[in-house]
Amino acid sequence: MSIQASESLHHLFGGTCSWDFDSWHASDDRVRGGKSQSHLEAASPSASGATHQNARFFGDLDITALGGAGFASQRTADSKSWDLSPYSGLSIKIVNGDGKKYTLILKDEILPKRPDGREQSTISWEYDFVGEQSELRISWADFKPTYRGKAKPDADPLDLTGIKLLSIMMRRQV
Repeated sequence: MSIQASESLHHLFGGTCSWDFDSWHASDDRVRGGKSQSHLEAASPSASGATHQNARFFGDLDITALGGAGFASQRTADSKSWDLSPYSGLSIKIVNGDGKKYTLILKDEILPKRPDGREQSTISWEYDFVGEQSELRISWADFKPTYRGKAKPDADPLDLTGIKLLSIMMRRQV
């Protein structure tokens, strides 16, 4: 995953910057009693012989446990933060796609956990895409604000100086 400026790329993950898989963890519907499960692991380099490290996001989206809904996602650790304000958006290179729908999520706020250990909900900035072999160039304006999966058009603007979380998700909503 790269961020793009008008003329240059800065790699966050992959490319010239190796993936740090220890800084990612699952955030699946199991926190709500679901059975979905996601994984993120190193994948072999592309067939073109590229030397950069690729990641493979995969898992099982189980929609039976939660009445037709479910989600499986991987997200960055809470301790990370990025200033992406000098850049015009993100770039994702999909080497081997499966044709399924995914969502890329950004957050600029992470609240303390609730007393029961669960996360508090905050605004998410989401971009939906199909996992097909391609290179996506996503401008910041393409990310749409949501709150708990519902459009939130009156949200404050995304604070690009303090991106606290990046996530990739597969889901089904009812």
